[in-house]
Amino acid sequence: MSYYSIQNIKLTDLANQFGTPLYVYDADKIIEKISILRDSFKNVNLKIKYACKANTNLAILKLMRKHGVEIDVVSPEELRLAMMAGYEGSQITFTPSGVSFDEIELAAELGTRINLDNLDVLEKFGQRYGNTKGALIRLKPHVFGGGNEKIMTAHPESKFGISIHQKAEILAIVEKYNMKIIGLHQHTGSDVKNADAFTQAASAILEMAFSFKDLEIIDLGGGFKVAYKDGDIVTDMQEVGEVLSNAFLDFSKKYGRELQLWFEPGKFLVSEAGTFLTTANTVKRDPIKTFVCVNSGLNHLGRPMMYGSYHDIFNASNEDESVKEEYRVVGYICETDTFSWTPEGKQGERLMNKVSSGDIIAMKNAGAYCFSMASQYNSRLLPAEVLVINGEAKLIRRRETFDDIVRNVVSVEV
Repeated sequence: MSYYSIQNIKLTDLANQFGTPLYVYDADKIIEKISILRDSFKNVNLKIKYACKANTNLAILKLMRKHGVEIDVVSPEELRLAMMAGYEGSQITFTPSGVSFDEIELAAELGTRINLDNLDVLEKFGQRYGNTKGALIRLKPHVFGGGNEKIMTAHPESKFGISIHQKAEILAIVEKYNMKIIGLHQHTGSDVKNADAFTQAASAILEMAFSFKDLEIIDLGGGFKVAYKDGDIVTDMQEVGEVLSNAFLDFSKKYGRELQLWFEPGKFLVSEAGTFLTTANTVKRDPIKTFVCVNSGLNHLGRPMMYGSYHDIFNASNEDESVKEEYRVVGYICETDTFSWTPEGKQGERLMNKVSSGDIIAMKNAGAYCFSMASQYNSRLLPAEVLVINGEAKLIRRRETFDDIVRNVVSVEV
């Protein structure tokens, strides 16, 4: 269903005030998703760790912190952003993949919780810190779960985590250095629809947990499925909450003490909060198709071309539903950059209220992995970002200028 305003501010007014292309985020939607997750796990000692790679704007990070959500980072730069947003080291989890050990040392010295994701860094961490610093181990539970192969992270061939079949090697390193392992972690993937994949992964992790004596945390990652269109299948949070809470409480009882249950949602918290506003440069009528060419492309919102992802698209300038047409919505990049992919992951058309040149074309579910994956491809400028909070639209990132593109260029004679 199309919407034409956010917190009573019309999308067209936002486009006129701030220009396009423009990312707009609804703070109320983020707060609502935090509450849904908390309510689903109200019977356990829950800690939400926002996977900030989904959207690292400082205003979003500050909003998360204000509402009691801690943070998960994957790079030193995200770690610095988290600290700029006011997070303390103990509230930050560092979950790197295949990074150099100096990044792990940096995170350790800043007091963050660290997920060790291969045997090499586990050994180095043991050598460097022994039992003076606690760490989590990221395990690979050999479970298939996720919307497509590119976002599955726990299957046997995934690069992420230490295989549960390497249990003996893990324990040997931990014993060798008397390491303090405070948590076990896994992340199944993104867009997991039901409790089955979470349950399988949790069972594998909890079974292995009895081999570690100092555990404080079980971290089951994230990946909850959000709605991309009306009637879409989403993760049944009540079901997942009930099943996993019962399994976790049963484990804690057998383990002998209460542990914290962590989740690291990214897309779940911010995806539906985001709307991407573009302007129709032209309506190109071809003998076979009608194209709406907008003033953006895969450089600003790459998910459709990268994953075949579906984003609902509508004409925010025309609320008259009496005349609709099929349009293929495309970008301005000198490369195929179709926005209007089908739910089956193919380029297609969208039935939209009639579009004219200059209309504001809105794309939903633009809060996660959209701006954070944007680039200057074709030497185009990155868009501005706006947060709508308490009924007021606030600019939270200025639109780039050409000076930003050449800022770090070194001029040499050639």
